Amino acid sequence: MKRKKRGEEEEEEEEKKMEIVWQTPANPPEKQDYIFCNGKRHVRPYYFEFIAHVKNRWVGKTIVDLFAEEFKGRPYEYYVSAVKCGRIQVDGEMVPVSYVVKSSQKISHFLHRHEPPVLALDVRVLKKEPDVVTVWKPASVPVHPCGQYRKNTVVGILQAEHDLAPVFRIPTASSKYSVHRLDRLVSGLLILARNASKADIFRQQIEAGKVQKQYVARVIGVFPEHEKVVDVNINHNAREGRSTAEFYAELFALVIFRFKVEVGDYCHDMPVKGKTACTKFTRISTDGIHSIVQCKPVTGRTHQIRVHLQYAGHPIANDTLYPSKEPVDLSTEGTTADRAATGSDRSLSPSFDQDCSCQNEESSGEDFSIDPMCTNCPNLGPKGYDGDEEGLWLHCVRYSGPGWTYECPYPDWATLS
Repeated sequence: MKRKKRGEEEEEEEEKKMEIVWQTPANPPEKQDYIFCNGKRHVRPYYFEFIAHVKNRWVGKTIVDLFAEEFKGRPYEYYVSAVKCGRIQVDGEMVPVSYVVKSSQKISHFLHRHEPPVLALDVRVLKKEPDVVTVWKPASVPVHPCGQYRKNTVVGILQAEHDLAPVFRIPTASSKYSVHRLDRLVSGLLILARNASKADIFRQQIEAGKVQKQYVARVIGVFPEHEKVVDVNINHNAREGRSTAEFYAELFALVIFRFKVEVGDYCHDMPVKGKTACTKFTRISTDGIHSIVQCKPVTGRTHQIRVHLQYAGHPIANDTLYPSKEPVDLSTEGTTADRAATGSDRSLSPSFDQDCSCQNEESSGEDFSIDPMCTNCPNLGPKGYDGDEEGLWLHCVRYSGPGWTYECPYPDWATLS
């Protein structure tokens, strides 16, 4: 038998590495799935199957062009290879790179998934009751699987470290078991119902305006001593991932009235932009540079507290998405995490002071198996992720309703020395 050349042997070995039994992981998150390094909680990369049905705008495109145009996180050459080796399939079957997709077909993408890291902070269980569990959600950790996050979530960590899997069967953020939501960068009290009926009771009380919410924030400047109410509409731009205070319509109406400009019924028919929003603020303390402020949102709009504090001239001190309009030394590196929070997985998807298990946050091949086709390996996190983030100085401290109150301790940054 003719001996194979070294190059051919290496090529065959590389092909064997790519012969992986692909399947969407059915097993729940476990403790060993996490790697703690340089103050961050990482997830060991794992294989995952993303599934989507062909959208109208995809019809008529080749399978490779579809992926290259719609999911720009990977190079064109990767998608060519992924189709050839079967990592991308149509209706469960391999297709050629020239295959043109049709309406209603199911497209699968099997890949080596890398989740962004979060801060290496505990998800602390505050109260465990028959129908309710309350936890202290750390900043930077999303509540539910979303975007690039699946295991690095409150639900995943509770499942892995507190054996609370039977409680949190939550596939999406729209689950009936979620009583309220906290943005990824916000920390504090999170209430999770243990059954749908309890969640419905909470929801009915919230919709009826019977639930009071309280947050604490660290803001720039000396906040007014007396209670300040900001009652300004908020318009959320989902594409940009940010909200704005919409007061221009009211200002325009005031000008029209003051100067008695005759415009017929136009003024009355002019729509007011955004949704009504109201927040009550009370100063707790100040050191002349920053102030600790109690925040009571009357309504619940996206980024409402952050936008209203900016509108009031006292934005959250480390908030770079809604910063001060005046140049100011934030005395902190700030956070660029808002960009990551609004991102999505481009692969077809719609305890404190823990010891490090790796030395280099950018490379830790010894802690997980390297995939020869993966465009993120050998890094732990996905490429393009900015890891220099911190938690937002906004914290949920209390929710109360008819006959019940749940609280969370204040964070360290809420004390001015």
